Amino acid sequence: MDELDVEYAGFWVRVGATVIDTLLLMVISYPILISIYGWEYLGFEKIVAGPADLLITWIFPVVAAIWFWSQKQATPGKSALSLRILDADSGKSLSIAQSLGRYLAYFISIIPMGLGLIWVGLDRKKQGWHDKLARTVVVRAKKRGPEPVRFPKA
Repeated sequence: MDELDVEYAGFWVRVGATVIDTLLLMVISYPILISIYGWEYLGFEKIVAGPADLLITWIFPVVAAIWFWSQKQATPGKSALSLRILDADSGKSLSIAQSLGRYLAYFISIIPMGLGLIWVGLDRKKQGWHDKLARTVVVRAKKRGPEPVRFPKA
């Protein structure tokens, strides 16, 4: 896909991708965590219930996001919605370092009441603060729909 075939992905489609990713993580992690900690896990008040929780809830998502961004240009949610995360300067895949920087920059986007995430809806290039800091863009194909409907002429 060359640059003429893509456009910046907006706020709501990116929210949709995040919802898909979150649900996927929950479907994978909750059964494992409940099998380890029991149903009480759902009521734990601590941030981390134990070593398995730390690994599954905190470390695995970081490693998975960085791997998906650098190797596949998208998380499963972004892939499902035909979105790609690219280097803003070259249009190429992100490096591991750039992916890690983007992940860490999410915290900067979230801290001031999520303003850095909401920024996607306000920015000309649809970049959140994490995108600007990591020099990334999220794009999608301009022609996303199915083939146009054509009826034979009578």
